Amino acid sequence: MDNNFIPVNIPLLDGREKELLIECIETGWISSEGPFVGKFEEQVAQRVSRKYGIAVANGSAALDIAVAALEIQVGDEVIMPTHTIISCAASVVRAGAIPVLIDSDPVTWNIDVNQIEDKITDKTVAIMVVHIFGLPVDMDPIFLLAKKYRLRIIEDAAQMMGQTYKKRPCGSFGDISTFSFYPNKHVTTGEGGMVLTNDEYLANRCRSLRNLCFKPEQRFVHDELGWNYRMTNLQAAVGIAQLETLDAHLDKKRQVGRLYQEKLDAINGVQLPLAHTNYADSIYWVFGVVLNSDVGIDANTMIKRLASKGIGCRPFFWPMHKQPVFNKMGMYKGVELPVSEMLAVNGFYLPSGLALSDDDVERVAFTLHDVVSSFL
Repeated sequence: MDNNFIPVNIPLLDGREKELLIECIETGWISSEGPFVGKFEEQVAQRVSRKYGIAVANGSAALDIAVAALEIQVGDEVIMPTHTIISCAASVVRAGAIPVLIDSDPVTWNIDVNQIEDKITDKTVAIMVVHIFGLPVDMDPIFLLAKKYRLRIIEDAAQMMGQTYKKRPCGSFGDISTFSFYPNKHVTTGEGGMVLTNDEYLANRCRSLRNLCFKPEQRFVHDELGWNYRMTNLQAAVGIAQLETLDAHLDKKRQVGRLYQEKLDAINGVQLPLAHTNYADSIYWVFGVVLNSDVGIDANTMIKRLASKGIGCRPFFWPMHKQPVFNKMGMYKGVELPVSEMLAVNGFYLPSGLALSDDDVERVAFTLHDVVSSFL
């Protein structure tokens, strides 16, 4: 890679990762049977005020297991945002259930909680909450709806390790919650994820489902189909080291976000991310921007232009109701969710990795100013 190129993400492995990985190698504990897996589960659960953590292979696996553990059935409806990664909808569709999609709030870019109640039917069994980019979803209205209609809550907190909602940790909400530990997350294990719950029955189901549903009393006899979604001891070792530096990583994310806000404050034609709400301050998992119509180009064109100047960016999520794979299934014909459609076309995020320097941020901001100005 060009040494002058600033990628969208570089992970920061500046703690005890190497030390703990060497311990795995020297002891021979490299599989899912190693001791770091249980320690990592306990530490993450404690961090987010959950009783049980179940480590898995990745964040998508965590969602698969969460949906299966809740016994969501064919024909059930699960309300969720259309502006999210496809893993969320895929887990529901694979269960034979139906994702009922909600548009985005134009300011926070999270699910518009005011649109949810109108979509609840007698087939609705759950709401899947997905916190986006840096701010959590406004959870209080979700809790009220779940109680009123007796719905389960699945909280996808993949991007929110260390974030809080009204001083309560993200990952602690609802019946079951999930994390991803992909390299661009605040805590990474390379690949990896976790399911968390306070319900012992759900925790036991999740442990069984991640391990092929082996029967404890007769290992190779199965009453249910599960997955081999286990996390390795090597991954968990990295995760433990990452947890030790999480608070420093969160401070770094906030620093990067504040510097971008400062350097881009006067930019025309661009919507910057909301820094604060009455329930949370952004932790800037990524620094997203949305082009206004007067710029005259879309996000993909801007991403290419910035790449030519040595700046790596990534587009926002493509809406679930516009995904070809679901459209081929006959889903979402005629559905229009305009805010998410606008975000998909005009939204992208700037380099936001933990290894980003202040000089990198200033160069990115200057370059974005320069490119946007050339179109205005």
